[in-house]
Amino acid sequence: MERRRYQVLDTIRGLALVSMILYHASWDMVYMFGADWPWYHGFAAHIWQQSICWTFILLSGYCWALGRRQLRRGLTVFLCGALITAVTWFFMPGNLVFCGVLTLLGASSLLLIPLAPMLERAPAQAGAAGSFLLFLLTRDVNAGFLGFEGLRIAALPAGLYRDHATALLGFPPADFFSTDYFSLLPWGFLFLTGWFLFRLRPEETREIRPVPLVTAMGRHSLLIYMLHQPVVYGLLWALFRAG
Repeated sequence: MERRRYQVLDTIRGLALVSMILYHASWDMVYMFGADWPWYHGFAAHIWQQSICWTFILLSGYCWALGRRQLRRGLTVFLCGALITAVTWFFMPGNLVFCGVLTLLGASSLLLIPLAPMLERAPAQAGAAGSFLLFLLTRDVNAGFLGFEGLRIAALPAGLYRDHATALLGFPPADFFSTDYFSLLPWGFLFLTGWFLFRLRPEETREIRPVPLVTAMGRHSLLIYMLHQPVVYGLLWALFRAG
């Protein structure tokens, strides 16, 4: 049962990784190699990007309870995020990554350790619905208001948006810049939605056949995430140089 469930999750995660690699290859083509692709700046590309991050964050929350060493895992992922920040800060400041998705996933995992005993008292259905509604309500906190995808409900006090410390929470200052930005608000609520969904999991999981390469990628998602961008950039650079 558990092995089958892991296989399903690994396959979904692997598919998300493939989609992410293609998306980031497109990003490199547009921003690093000057490809003129107007569609990449449009709505369809935005939906593509959102589908990737929603999948990863929901899956990470869902899989949190499956791990036996949440503290070690959370610290590992958080430090990998910090490493990406340090590398881009020193070597690629024009493409700085501050509070990227790994920082978010690591921080969310660590915060859930003390919160889980209290949150387990809440009914799973109510917890999942409430967490997702809070995610929708705070989706545009980074832009200064409550609301979802431009639907403004209420403006937030400008004093919240002070510095990089508040940016970690979801309140970036006016001069804030990051090419990959996932703050605790709103994305921590989506992580929490995944955690509650795990508690609603069916007792039986439909068996699916593994997709050999894709499922294996899902099992090694952190390593692939850390390495994919340099590899993709290197391949594109070699291709353009040869051309």
